[in-house]
Amino acid sequence: MAFWEEKSLEQMSPAEWEALCDGCGRCCLIKLEDEDSGTLITSDVRCKLLDGDSCACSNYPRRKEIVPDCIKLTPENVREIPWIPTTCAYRRLAEGKGLAWWHPLVSGDPQTVVDVGVSVKGRTFLETEIDAEEWEEHAVDWPEWEPPESL
Repeated sequence: MAFWEEKSLEQMSPAEWEALCDGCGRCCLIKLEDEDSGTLITSDVRCKLLDGDSCACSNYPRRKEIVPDCIKLTPENVREIPWIPTTCAYRRLAEGKGLAWWHPLVSGDPQTVVDVGVSVKGRTFLETEIDAEEWEEHAVDWPEWEPPESL
């Protein structure tokens, strides 16, 4: 049995926890909050540390130091953060759904995240290249899209 099927999030080793990340990059998109309603809006502007092609953090070990508002996901907070994508493995497991068929641990291929349309690869703008006053113009709904549960 696969580790994610036999262990709770809290029981996973650090290596197992990290392996759950599908590398989509959705959590590294800049979120905006509507001041009047409190509604969170996702943009296609990515964190300055997220590589737009590989969807990997360019300085993962020091990310909190470089980007102080970067949130390190934990078994505790993954259940409380409202903007975590519904496709996220951490959220899916916390909700008892299991990993999606396209997740690299299931498919055996990290390219399935890109092929199915979950990855932000090639779809974003670097935050240092877009004026913060223009981020609102980059509001998008595609990061909320979910592929079908099966082919």
